[in-house]
Amino acid sequence: MPFLSTVLAAATLACVEPPPDPANTYDAPHTYAKLARDYPQIQIAGAALPDGVRKVADQVYAQHGARCLKLDAWLPAGERLPAVILVHGGGWKSGYRSEFAPMAVRLAQQGFAALAISYRLSGEARYPAAVQDVQDAVRWVRAHADELHIDPQRIALAGGSAGGQLASLAGVTLPGGEGVQAIINIDGLSDFTSELALRYEDDPNKNPSSAGAWFGGRYAEKGALWRQASPIQYVRPGMPPMLFIGSAQPRFAAGREDMMARMAQAGVASEKVLLPETPHSFWLFDPWLQPTVDASVAFLRRQLR
Repeated sequence: MPFLSTVLAAATLACVEPPPDPANTYDAPHTYAKLARDYPQIQIAGAALPDGVRKVADQVYAQHGARCLKLDAWLPAGERLPAVILVHGGGWKSGYRSEFAPMAVRLAQQGFAALAISYRLSGEARYPAAVQDVQDAVRWVRAHADELHIDPQRIALAGGSAGGQLASLAGVTLPGGEGVQAIINIDGLSDFTSELALRYEDDPNKNPSSAGAWFGGRYAEKGALWRQASPIQYVRPGMPPMLFIGSAQPRFAAGREDMMARMAQAGVASEKVLLPETPHSFWLFDPWLQPTVDASVAFLRRQLR
């Protein structure tokens, strides 16, 4: 893909991506170490490149001073492919785009262009920087649709945990004409201001909590931002349809049922798939990744026709 290689070569001369932070341990190996005792059947999902899928890595989609924001793309053969932009989790303060490489590979095997993105974490830039980054990634993908063989009118956002919240919020707030056609929220919050979310995200014993660090203050101090960052606030007719895929951990579903009810009132399609007896971060592991992919593919084929 000469064009993208040229873009990357030019961009790397002007900006850099920070090296991995040893303190950033939200990845599959560290999460496996925490979960394996209680879930001995799990295995870290693989991301080996299969026949018929090519990977285009380290594409610069945005730049802030000398700071590069990059994405990796997994592309099947074909023209005018539907595309899914994947947003990693990590409590807005950690995580890597490689988290979604296994899911991207499996989506590509089903005929979807899948792109996993990095974004600015809370230690680098507070809310709303990460939301803006996700939206910039959508714009980049649409601008480079011809080179990527993507249909610019069939783009979806998906994410897990904090990435699910970011995909939802970025997707429902993109201006008309720039929007996505579907959203998948995997175990991400829909309402920071709900009682369930505040119990964990505004816990006074956490100084600060993950959300508090992202917003720069607790709910009592920065309530307007906590409300503004809640996807439930933007339910309206014409918004993208949404699929919610949930674990067996209720705290990560905060606001989901209310948001689905509001979407129904607004005449917008929503679906819910729950994976029983699963921990948070289930999408990093087999046997749970495949049902996550299957539910996503079925939803996307309905919505991106």
